[in-house]
Order: sequence, then C-alpha cells, then structure tokens
Amino acid sequence: MKLQDFKLERFFAKYEFKTPYLLCCSDCESFSVQEILELEGEKSFTEFHNLWLGYTESTGSPELQKHIAMQYKHIKESNVLVTSGAEEAIFIFMNIALQQGDHVIVQYPCYQSLFEVARAIGCEVTKWEMKEENNWEPDMDFLDANIKDNTRAIIINSPHNPTGYLIPQEQMEHMLNLAGSRDILVFSDEVYRLLEYNEGDRVDAACDMYENAVSLGVMSKTYGLAGLRIGWIATRNIDIYKKMAAFKDYTSICNSAPSEFLATLALKHRDYLARRNLNIIKDNLNLLDGFFSEFAHLFSWQRPKAGPLAFPGIKWNQDVEDFCIDLITSKGVLLLPGNYYDFSNKNFRIGYGRKNMSECLEKLVEYVREKI
Repeated sequence: MKLQDFKLERFFAKYEFKTPYLLCCSDCESFSVQEILELEGEKSFTEFHNLWLGYTESTGSPELQKHIAMQYKHIKESNVLVTSGAEEAIFIFMNIALQQGDHVIVQYPCYQSLFEVARAIGCEVTKWEMKEENNWEPDMDFLDANIKDNTRAIIINSPHNPTGYLIPQEQMEHMLNLAGSRDILVFSDEVYRLLEYNEGDRVDAACDMYENAVSLGVMSKTYGLAGLRIGWIATRNIDIYKKMAAFKDYTSICNSAPSEFLATLALKHRDYLARRNLNIIKDNLNLLDGFFSEFAHLFSWQRPKAGPLAFPGIKWNQDVEDFCIDLITSKGVLLLPGNYYDFSNKNFRIGYGRKNMSECLEKLVEYVREKI
C-alpha cells in the first residue's frame, strides 16, 4: 500500500504548535487530568495512582465498552471496539472491508483518510461532492445514480467536517435504506455527534439504524480529550467487528491503560463534558455570526448546524492559501485553507470550540480592517 502524504496533517505539523492564535482547530476545549479526576473526587485520584500499567484488553476494557455503548440505542458492549483514536479505526475498517477493484462513494470534502486509504488499496473512489451554493446539502439523487454493481461501501460524515452540515433524519434513513437494498456497507464518521445546536435535529447513529453500518466515535471532539487518543467503532455486523478486532493485532494491539481509565471516567460524566463544550461553541458561533455579518461583502458564510467547524469562503480575487499564510505571518492567526482538502481555493476551515476563540477572532478582525 502506497499512501500519499496527509496534506492537512502536514500543514498542521508545520504551523499548529508555532502559531499563537489557532482559529481552525477541529477539537473542543480540553480538560486537565486533575479536572477529570475531580469529577468523582478523592477515590478517583487513588485509583488512578494505583493503576496497573500492564497490557489492556485488545478490544477495550469492558467498563469503557459499557460506557461507550450507553451512547447508542441498540449497541451492546460486545459491539464496541476501542481503538487508538479515530484514525486507527478508519485505517482498520478500510483494510478489512475493501479490496482492490471495489468501488466506494465518499461524502466530500472530507478528512483525507476517509478516501485516501481506499484509494491506496486500489479501490475506485467516487467523491459525493457537497456544494456551497446548495448550503452544503449532499445530493441524494447523485448518490443513487452513482451506485454500481461493485460498490462495497458508502463513507459519510455527519455532523460534517469541515462544513458543519448535519444530514437530517429523513435523508439518513433514505440513504441507509438505499445501502440496505443493495447490501452495501456504510461507514459513518460521527465524531461530532451530540454537538447539535438544536437537540431536536439530532439523528440516530447509523449503527442503530442499519445492521451493516459502522459508526465512528472518539474522545477528541465532543468531549475535548484529544490527548487520550481513544476512539471506537460501534457496529452490529459481527463479521466486520471480528475482522477489525483481528486486524488491530497488527496496529496498536491494545490501548493505553491510563487513557482507558480517564476515558471511562469522562464518559460517566459525558453529558456534563458535552454540554460545557456545546455552550462554548454556541457563544463563539454568535461572535462569528457578527463577524460574517459585518464583513458579508468579503466572506461567504453558511451557518452550520452542529459541531465546532464551518467552511466560509473569501469573495475577493486571491488564492485562499495566500490569504491564510499572510494571516499567519501578519497576525499569528491559523486558518486551514480549503485546498488541503483538495477541494477549494476560496473556502477555509474555521474552528470555534475553544475558549480563546474571541481572542483569535479579534486578531482576524485587525487583519481584515488593515489589509482588505
């Protein structure tokens, strides 16, 4: 397998830890170890200090599996495979579910590994492209028209990175019924689930709606605990589950014991963690609404419905990467150019899940007023 460079990650490797004002982060505000342990008091400190640092169970600790499963309607502990972040889960799924010559349809733009691993395996990849002029809504007729006899999987992401689009329940049901009628796997990236601004917009997890769906989750996004490197898949497809669990023996084998302990503790209080981050997002989104209203002549803005990300665009005649690099140089503000999704030379990713977003936004305002 020959994988191309992960463009987005190479961009962040260059700038993320050298730029003071991060305005494109995909995660939410994090917590310290102390803050997580304090959720249950002195007992947790003692248990953490006495934690045995040996190998852990390869599928994840039963206690962690139990608390992950509680986020779903029809998922049992035995349907949950804990992985080293979301990336390992994506890599494993692609390798056990796909083979050379298979056809996959991928909602696009997307995180590069959602199509790059399939491409490297030798699959034919059809990009199911979302369009800004259609409010980023995926065209269901396009999906139907592009399914082939060799279509093995449909790859979706909702709430969506980078647009913040949320596929509504009716469309999700239509898509899953379409996949079911042709025995197609669905890999559903749901890492921003539970960050819907209106709880009534929340869609059931794909794994709860369709037995051949694999739902992806992670501690990094909704819960803001990226440093734990804990992700998971949930699926009722036993064959897919067993093959993924076996393949994991060639990747991480098992997960970090301290990370599993802290993730389990965090998920016991998942409503609190998610609510705290959702409140940060909503406050920041109001600030962004004001910014994009004031500068509507300069930027396009489709207000997202979930998550900490949006994908606005510039209206003036300049390549978006040139704009973003000059912004780094002039004000130390980091935005992610859309070309790192291989998608657009006008759109950029903006992130608003962290407490200091208002400070970052002030620097962007300074730049716009001085230079544009």
